[in-house]
Amino acid sequence: MEKNSKVFSYIGFAIKSGKCKTGENTLATVKGANLIIVCKTASDNAVDRAKSYAKKFRCPILQTREKRLEEYLFKENVKVMAITDKSLAKAILLSAEEDFIKLEVIEDK
Repeated sequence: MEKNSKVFSYIGFAIKSGKCKTGENTLATVKGANLIIVCKTASDNAVDRAKSYAKKFRCPILQTREKRLEEYLFKENVKVMAITDKSLAKAILLSAEEDFIKLEVIEDK
């Protein structure tokens, strides 16, 4: 449970600081992302598009395991989000083992 609350906190910090972009259309306008999170209920096409953004930004991508992304964001119908802050993305990655599945990790060269 503690890891769950940490992830909630980190996502909350990202939202409050404006370092979180939600929605597939918004992701297209982001100049850079450090982490992309996809909902478990997202379609295969949405997951594929999120993976292509992860390749473009050279960032990791996570998918929720049990909870929907809406539950983390308190917004309805959100299937994709991007964290644009490097330290918040790193903190989420370190705390996300139980609640998220790593889909793909693109490392900087």
